[in-house]
Amino acid sequence: MSPLRKQCLIALLAGALAACAPAVPPRTSAEGTRTPADFPETDYRQAASQGKKVLRVDSARSIVVIEVRRAGPLARFGHDHVVASHDLGGAVSMTDGVADLYVPLGPLAVDEPQLRAAAGFDSRPSAEDIEATRRNMLRKTLDAQRYPYARIHVVRTTAGSPAANVTIGLHGVARSYEVPVRIDTVRGGISVGGKMSLKQTDFGIVPLSVLGGALQVQDELEVRFQIVAQDRGF
Repeated sequence: MSPLRKQCLIALLAGALAACAPAVPPRTSAEGTRTPADFPETDYRQAASQGKKVLRVDSARSIVVIEVRRAGPLARFGHDHVVASHDLGGAVSMTDGVADLYVPLGPLAVDEPQLRAAAGFDSRPSAEDIEATRRNMLRKTLDAQRYPYARIHVVRTTAGSPAANVTIGLHGVARSYEVPVRIDTVRGGISVGGKMSLKQTDFGIVPLSVLGGALQVQDELEVRFQIVAQDRGF
């Protein structure tokens, strides 16, 4: 392919990906402080009042990272992306072996350089590419205005088990997984790390695709997380 034709094709693909992508508000830290109206805060307060060990998620020390990879015959003209949440919230009852977590979708960050490097992505999407990706993700893929949170309910399988039963609620659909985790004790609480994969179509989400599928997003996503929860009082 000649350089001119290649440049024209890249411009066409960029335009197609950005088309019909209305502007979304910029990411603000205030968005991350909101709690879902139906979050079971009362249940955890009651558990704490009964003397049970209840921890609160430390958003500043927790992160969820999602690797989104390209597919299709023209995949070489696209970019892989890294989506991250630095605003994970929730509570953990150590006594009962349960946790309820939530991820506000509005503040999700896309393609932070250090996370791209950690994922081994060597391409460098432009600021315009990143913003178009974020717009499409929030509006066309996640429908974040209608479904503003991802919800996670965790149940410990058995004491000392390296796995947990995790139910994820996203896009109005709930799916359950058994996820291997590592739990470490830290000062004043715990740190939980792990990784898993999931499919967008399991949640009724159609992966973004342009030019008849010639350039598309892979259905399967890789998710890794590090969650710190501490005794901050209820």
